[in-house]
Amino acid sequence: MLASFGAIRQNPLAFLDSTWRSYGDVVQFPVPAPPTYLINDLDAVRKVLVTNARNYGKATIQYKALSLVTGEGLLSADTAEWKQQRPMVQPAFHHETLQTIGAHVAVVTQRIIDEWHCLPDDTIVDVDSLVMNAALEVVGHGLFGTDLSSEANDLTQATLNALDVVIARARVPVSPPSWIPTPSNRKLHASVAALDGAVSNILDARGIPDVPTDMLDLLITAEDEHGRGLSPRQIRDQVVTFIVAGHETVASTLTWAFALIAERPDVLHRLRQESDAVLGDSCASFAHYEHLVYARAVIDETLRLYPPAWVITRNALEEDRLGGYRIPKGSLVIVSPWLAHRHPDAWDAPDRFDPSRFLSGEGPRAAFIPFGSGPRQCIGRDFAYVEAVLLMSSLVRNFTMSYPEGSSRPKALPLVTLRPAHGLRLRMSSRR
Repeated sequence: MLASFGAIRQNPLAFLDSTWRSYGDVVQFPVPAPPTYLINDLDAVRKVLVTNARNYGKATIQYKALSLVTGEGLLSADTAEWKQQRPMVQPAFHHETLQTIGAHVAVVTQRIIDEWHCLPDDTIVDVDSLVMNAALEVVGHGLFGTDLSSEANDLTQATLNALDVVIARARVPVSPPSWIPTPSNRKLHASVAALDGAVSNILDARGIPDVPTDMLDLLITAEDEHGRGLSPRQIRDQVVTFIVAGHETVASTLTWAFALIAERPDVLHRLRQESDAVLGDSCASFAHYEHLVYARAVIDETLRLYPPAWVITRNALEEDRLGGYRIPKGSLVIVSPWLAHRHPDAWDAPDRFDPSRFLSGEGPRAAFIPFGSGPRQCIGRDFAYVEAVLLMSSLVRNFTMSYPEGSSRPKALPLVTLRPAHGLRLRMSSRR
């Protein structure tokens, strides 16, 4: 472990992959405390996330670091807080709400299409930066009824800066207290202040609605079974959570989808055939979503190869057995979707980009967990699918994309989500 410390800090994803391939599906790391296990036994993964999920909480270094930005929002809240909050937030993601997402995606997508059509053919575009801002706009409109387009660059940078500090804290056993004015703490405080300012502006524009129309309205009016509502701090934490998680994860998925498609003209051709047949001359809407079957398969295969949440951690509340081994109470359990999605017991040629595998139903549920699984599966899962499928289908219908000469798919950086090193620069041309 001492010899591997540099590798863990520089590329923890590569370290976990090497550890699994060297030692197998259940590995105990030789650290003094807490007992720490990497679990890639697929039955054991399902036990941690689904069948015995009540035994595994989120009081881990990963989520404690994340809570410096998101507070006690759904993403980082431990068991008791999560149980109170989840039923109160769930109505914001009901089927009726998803129907409005298509309209928001259409507005954002049409703006991108108009901008790109004004560019000369073969212009090099940083697709990663573009989809980050686009996803933030959709979050602002869909969840909060707020136009965040004018603030997109500043908010995106604030989010990335805050998450950089989160990553640094999660990779070392001891970090300086947040009140010490180190460079990283100053960066974190400035970023959180920018996010807080955006939330404050949104809340200041609101009163108590007679009829809730978006997620913010629902948060303001939500009550639990005892008639208790969310406090202002709890509302802030949920809003920041969905600003952070609701655009970073979708943007990451779209970036990697375009990175993979740019290598595969056959996939691009099939996506266009489907888009032409389903969309016709109209803009993509929620009504089209269920008919964009191949596009959904492309997104699923992208999520398999590049799951935004590449690592999931839990703490064992009581003793358990995983993969045939005793796991003591208080253990840190590490599950990596990146590894589970490459397990040869579940996937044929697991490193190959093959969207058709999701048309044939390949792979058990335990081996495909890009949104987690079980009771703590990501609440925004369907929101993300609708947004990604509609936006991708609309863009590939209008443009061709390829790598500039001498460049190729970027390296994946395992930050809070899997990000492309130095963005994703593609040559774009209007479709003829």
